[in-house]
Amino acid sequence: MKILIIDDQQVVCQGLAAILGSEEDMEIAALGANGREALELADETGPDLILMDLNMPVMNGVLATKEIKSRHPSIPVLILTTYATDQWLFDALRAGADGYLLKDISSELLIEAVRRTVKGDSFLDPQVTGRVMKAFACAGFPMEKSIPDDFTDREMDVLELLVRGLSNSQIAERANLAPGTVRNYISRILQKLGAEDRIQAALLAVKRGLVSSERPF
Repeated sequence: MKILIIDDQQVVCQGLAAILGSEEDMEIAALGANGREALELADETGPDLILMDLNMPVMNGVLATKEIKSRHPSIPVLILTTYATDQWLFDALRAGADGYLLKDISSELLIEAVRRTVKGDSFLDPQVTGRVMKAFACAGFPMEKSIPDDFTDREMDVLELLVRGLSNSQIAERANLAPGTVRNYISRILQKLGAEDRIQAALLAVKRGLVSSERPF
């Protein structure tokens, strides 16, 4: 898989390139220093994933993500940042980011996040997930406590595991389902929630009270 790395700190770019480039299934497509370069390099290199910071000169990661998703909707964007604030997080997710990581993440978890995101999963840093769920709990959103009639028990089981950040393969193992069956369940869940992706589905599930915001992640 080809990975495009975008960060305005050269030492960070080089460090990430060293970590990811050492994996047999990964190669570094290019390095960039801002959102504008991300757009240009995405057009030029056609990466399988873009790993990008948020707070950068010229064009920040939120604006770049939105434009990248407009031009190349199939290219996943994984945010890697020092910012855990709700504003940056929600802005990035609304722009279409497929995942959100904090820079204190371990190398092992970063590599796992990259692989999972390329496969179509969404990945939220556990620290960020906890902050988001607490924000929903404290924001006074109206909660629909009852489970909608059109959600089956099995779909609710899969939804709870999805909200907890498990990948398709992990959900399949935990729920004793075939991977293809999990994909079908998730497709139906997205349709019933009116969600465009897994992250939006997870947030909507908590907001509507389908899954408890107090659940440990």
